[in-house]
Amino acid sequence: MVLNYVWAGFFLVALFVALIKYFFFQDEQIFELLVGGVFDSAKTGFEISLALTGVMTLFLGILKIGEEAGAIRFLGRIIGPFFRKLFPEVPANHPAHGQMIMNFSANMLNLDNAATPFGLKAMESLQELNPSKDTASNAQIMFLVLQTSGLTLIPINIMTYRASMGAADPSDVFMPLLISTYFATVISLMAVMLKQKIKIWDKTILGWIGGISGAVGLLIWYLSTLSQSEIESFSKVYSNLILLVVIVGFIAGGLWKKIDVFDTFITGAKEGFQVAVKIIPYLVGMLVAISMLRNSGMLGYITDGLAWGFASLGFDTKFVEALPVAIMRPLSGSGARGLMLEAMAPENGGPDSFVGKLVCIFQGTTDTTFYVIALYFGSVGVSKVRYAIQYGLLADFVGIVAAILMGYMFFA
Repeated sequence: MVLNYVWAGFFLVALFVALIKYFFFQDEQIFELLVGGVFDSAKTGFEISLALTGVMTLFLGILKIGEEAGAIRFLGRIIGPFFRKLFPEVPANHPAHGQMIMNFSANMLNLDNAATPFGLKAMESLQELNPSKDTASNAQIMFLVLQTSGLTLIPINIMTYRASMGAADPSDVFMPLLISTYFATVISLMAVMLKQKIKIWDKTILGWIGGISGAVGLLIWYLSTLSQSEIESFSKVYSNLILLVVIVGFIAGGLWKKIDVFDTFITGAKEGFQVAVKIIPYLVGMLVAISMLRNSGMLGYITDGLAWGFASLGFDTKFVEALPVAIMRPLSGSGARGLMLEAMAPENGGPDSFVGKLVCIFQGTTDTTFYVIALYFGSVGVSKVRYAIQYGLLADFVGIVAAILMGYMFFA
């Protein structure tokens, strides 16, 4: 129900703003801009789904081999104690555990193309356990909120954008970005645990969170000793190496177990095509609504209002110039990326300005909440998302606040 109101609200607010612009400010281009954006976004939604088809066909085929060979069950047994606490509705040794692990691992390594198929497969497995097929289960909401928190250990894309814009040290945002996204993940995880009445102080949960925190800390320390070029090299080599090891390992495991690996791959690959087609209407619907809101100029009014409010309270308002990226990020990844690049343009201060660095932290800290909801829930036919949007946006809010604090701590 919440998603219905949000989706319809985007259209209504956009039209209201457009009417005001036309009748009171004689903006004769506003309706053409909105309609053009609708058609462009519909085309983009289809193209995204089409582009996903090949990637999902590949990785769901490989994932099917891993399932048949027992690799997913093996991964599930390793992290099973922790996941059984976070996802009490999911039985021990269920394939969803391993699939979620693969998804989170790909996200942390910034392997977006690999993460999406694993995530869609995990959501499908969780849907099989869902007693009410049109309503999101607790396990599905927990999984989605962890997605929207956007935990990424090595943000190679952000560093690449900064390098292309001429930043003196493209990796200088790495540390504050990693700290921000880590806080967004941990705090949103604890918030959902409280909502779902999961015991936070359980020794297994504390042990795993503490261990992960320690591993993140060691990685941060190690990478802080490397130069920008060495960080990029480390990221590219080991991210791709891990992905290749997974693919070849699954195939080798299938041969070891004497399964027909090619036929098994084809069976899983067919599922990838079906899922890609299934998500088209959900993706198109959400992207069109976001386009309406963006092209109406509503985001600019929100930013101006926030600037006035913070100035009235006596706060420094340098960060407000970067807020359009933070506001756009939950709505549209490509839209936020465009705003980020615009903020780093030389005429706007360049990539080494405070705003130029802060927009990069915003872009890398969280994920596109509404896109993720439309994609993952749409792929399994869930229409009643319960509290998923609120807690997904909580992850975004925590990430934004943490990013602002880290921006001032490192760069102000």
